[in-house]
Amino acid sequence: MCQVEEEYHEQLERVDTPSASKKCVKCKEELAAVVIRAGDSYCRNCFRESFIHKFRAMLGKTRVIFPGEKVLLAVSGGPSSCSMLSQVQEGVSQNAHKKLRFLPGIVYIDEGGALGQRKEMRQKATSELCDMFRSTGFPFYILPLEQVLELPGSVLTPSPPSDQPGSAYKAAVDLFLQSGGSGSDGKAEEQECVSPPAVQESHTRLLQQLIGSAQTLTAKQDLLNTLRQHLLVHTARTRGYSKLMLGDSCTRLAVKLLTSISLGRGAQLAQDTGFSDCRYGDVTVVRPMREYSAKEIAYYNHMFKVPSVVVPNLDTKTPDKASIQRLTQSFVTKLQADFPSTVSTIYRTGEKLQTAGGSSSAAERCVLCVCGLDTAAEEASALQATLISEQLSRSSVPVKPEPPSTVGQCCSSERPCGGAEGASDCCRSSRDHEAAELRSLLCYSCRRTVRDMSSVAHLPQYVLSEAQRRQNRSAMKEQISEFLLDDADEND
Repeated sequence: MCQVEEEYHEQLERVDTPSASKKCVKCKEELAAVVIRAGDSYCRNCFRESFIHKFRAMLGKTRVIFPGEKVLLAVSGGPSSCSMLSQVQEGVSQNAHKKLRFLPGIVYIDEGGALGQRKEMRQKATSELCDMFRSTGFPFYILPLEQVLELPGSVLTPSPPSDQPGSAYKAAVDLFLQSGGSGSDGKAEEQECVSPPAVQESHTRLLQQLIGSAQTLTAKQDLLNTLRQHLLVHTARTRGYSKLMLGDSCTRLAVKLLTSISLGRGAQLAQDTGFSDCRYGDVTVVRPMREYSAKEIAYYNHMFKVPSVVVPNLDTKTPDKASIQRLTQSFVTKLQADFPSTVSTIYRTGEKLQTAGGSSSAAERCVLCVCGLDTAAEEASALQATLISEQLSRSSVPVKPEPPSTVGQCCSSERPCGGAEGASDCCRSSRDHEAAELRSLLCYSCRRTVRDMSSVAHLPQYVLSEAQRRQNRSAMKEQISEFLLDDADEND
């Protein structure tokens, strides 16, 4: 036991904690103004140069964005996307050292209708963002999420990508320089401003019914992210942009990686967290902020007065266990506070993960997330074991006997369908059959999301139409299968 008069002769080791009084690790002259990690202390100028260099080096070494190409920046108003916008605005200016030579545009998706926000709150947020976007001189588009209900089914069909091999990048740069760099300045193009159109209340109610049909907050967030992605890709296609730039930071991608694994999206990790995502064909999604941590972005925005707008979302003011996404975010951020290498370790591990490339056939892609289907597994697989377990769980649930329904009375008392409950002509049987057919066109993760919905009839019409088109095409192909030649016969 410890004694009151006990003496400790050994010297206690004092840990050398990072301090802002140290010298800058880069210039070795100025005092450090910010400490990003242990041993990474930067002065104000060196921190700014390092931040800018990391962004332009990421775009330069990947060689994904060609000179003169139109790039659409998805800005949500948060710190990461606003910092990305600031980097692009400075990179395309005339005084930039390594000038960015693409044509930027901005898009903002107003999700207030799905959250049940009042019109005054939505107008206040959009007006602040409009002022921010006008100061850049870039064309910008502010779209309500209600427009996702009017999208065509072609948004779910990958278009053929443009043939631009890696060896053509240098030739494109030389051709761009020979032409005098015309159009390289983002402000040379006339600024196009698309203000949010008047939203019909009926569309807002339909959107709220769609999000409200999901029983869990996890399914609601997953469904909302999918709808937002569809609207972003459609906007990029219709406006002539071939690249879509997202502001996902390293911290956000680390949380997204663990969340995707928890939701059964392990086969789609490369597309969901990688630098480039080519699942849509003609529109490539890029994430240039994936090398920055949330702490680094917050310091930069504070020191150099980068504006941002606080916009609430679905998990605002929710407890940690409200959803899988919220729980994973809380777990990673709390672990990062005690172990500063947590986010970087998860991020670097995710970079090494490689998944099999998705099929180019549109019929073998998920009708929601447009990723390759991962449900065509062998019988002795974890997926098949999970499906069998779910079937046994449903069959083992005791069902209370109910009196037989008469004709004209079924599960829907509001609108009789004319059939007895449980019969083939009952509306409930029809809905269950439609849900089963739709799930056959979804990946494993999207199946779980749709399963948490009260009814698949709440899905947007373009999703249901595309699903029906694929089912009809599959049925037609099965009918004429005996008249089709196999690949082996064609080679002979």
